[in-house]
Amino acid sequence: MKSVHLTNYYHKNSGGISTSYNNLLDAAARHKRHIRLIVPGEAEAVEEVNDFAKIYYVPANYSPIFDKRYRLILPWQYMQNGSLIRKILLAEKPDLIEVTDKYTLSMIGAMVRLGKFRQLGRPVLVHFSCERMDDNISSFMTKGKAGRWLAKSVIGKYTLPSFDFHIANSPYTAEEFFKSVESEKNGSEKFLNWSWRTFKAPRVPLRERVFVCPRGVNSELFSPERKSGAVKREMRERAGIPQSATVLLYAGRISPEKNIGLLPDFMEILAKDAKNDYRLIVAGAGPQSDWLKEETDKRLAGRIIQLGHLDKELLADYYANADVFVHPNPREPFGIAPLEAMASGVPVVAPNAGGILSYATDENIWLTEPTGENFAAAIREIVENPDRTEFKIENALQTARSNTWERSTDRLLATYDKMYADFQARRELYAGSENAKDFDYTKLINK
Repeated sequence: MKSVHLTNYYHKNSGGISTSYNNLLDAAARHKRHIRLIVPGEAEAVEEVNDFAKIYYVPANYSPIFDKRYRLILPWQYMQNGSLIRKILLAEKPDLIEVTDKYTLSMIGAMVRLGKFRQLGRPVLVHFSCERMDDNISSFMTKGKAGRWLAKSVIGKYTLPSFDFHIANSPYTAEEFFKSVESEKNGSEKFLNWSWRTFKAPRVPLRERVFVCPRGVNSELFSPERKSGAVKREMRERAGIPQSATVLLYAGRISPEKNIGLLPDFMEILAKDAKNDYRLIVAGAGPQSDWLKEETDKRLAGRIIQLGHLDKELLADYYANADVFVHPNPREPFGIAPLEAMASGVPVVAPNAGGILSYATDENIWLTEPTGENFAAAIREIVENPDRTEFKIENALQTARSNTWERSTDRLLATYDKMYADFQARRELYAGSENAKDFDYTKLINK
C-alpha cells in the first residue's frame, strides 16, 4: 500500500509533528512500504529520503497570520486543474491520502468525496488530528462561546464527514471529535444530517472511524547517558548564568497556545527563594519571544534566558543536563517534549491535564495545577526531596522505554492497514454515494 501525507506543519528541524513525520519516513524503509510527504517549501523540490520515502516540497508563502515563520499551502494550490499537488497525486496514485491539517488543506477530503479528483480513483481518506481546533481558537481568536461553537461546527459538520477515518495523537485530542456531535443526540439533528449528506459521509458508526495513535520518543537520542559535567558547564556558560544555579529548561514554541505566560509567573516566585538560584533556559522560538523578553527584563532580569532553536543533538544534551524540565501547557495535544525529557532522565513538572496524561502520571512526573504557586512548589520539591525525585525519574525512564518511536510508527502503520482493509471490506458504506442522500446519520452517533 502506498500512502501520501499532506501537512503544513512540517519543518525539518523543529516541532513534534515534524519529528513524527521523520520517524514515519524512517519506518518506510524498515517496513519496505512506499510513503510520500507533501509539504510547503521555499521552492519546488523532491527529496529522496530512502528507497521507500520521498518528500515533495511545494512552493508556498509564509503564513500571513499566527506564526509567520511557517509557510502555508493554500487551497488554490490543489483545487485547480494542472496544479503541482494534483500532478504529484496523479503521478503517485496513492491507496491512502492523509491530511494533517484542519484548515487550508482540509478541502482535499471533501473534493475527493464529491468527485472532484476523478482521475485519482478513490483512495482511503484519513484526517490526522495533531491538535484541537477549540484550543487553537481559544489561544488565537476568542475564549468565549462563539469560539467554542465555531470549533464544534467545523469539526462536527465539516471535518468528520469529509474523511473516511480520523486519527488523533491522544485520547484528549480525539475527545473533540465526539464532543463536536454531542448535541445532536439531544435533538439538533437536521443540520448534521444535511451536512453529512452533502459531503456523502461514510455510513459507518463514528467510533469505528476514529483511532488514537500516540507518538513515540527516540530513546537512543534522548538518554540519561548524555549526562556530562562538561555539558553542564557549557550550558551555563552559554546562558550566562552561575555554575551553581539550578537550571530549569523549557523546550518548545514560544506561542500563545503553549501557555507561555506561566513561565514568568513561577519564576517570579522562585526568584525570591533564599536557598537556591533558579534560572530558566528557554529553547525555542515563536511569536511571543519578544513578549517573554520584555516580561523578563521587567520582572526577572537575568532569570529567563532564551537560546532560540537548538538542533536535536544539542537539545538532547541540554535535556539530560538540566535539573528540572518544565512544560506549562494544560492543553497539550500529546506533548513530545515532556516524553523526551522523561527519556533523558530529568524530572518533569507539567499541568495535570491534556494529552500528556496518556503517558504521564503522578508516579513518573510532577503533575499539578498550572499556576505559578503550584509550579514553584513542585520545582522546590524536586530539588529538596532527592529520594522522591529518583523514584519518579526511574519510573519515567520505564515509561519512555515503552513509548519508543519504533513502537509508535509500527502502531500507526498497522492502523493504516486496518483502515484500508475495512475500507475495502465495506467500500460501499465508505465510498458509495447514492444511499447517502436519504440516510439518517444521527443514528451512527448514538452507537
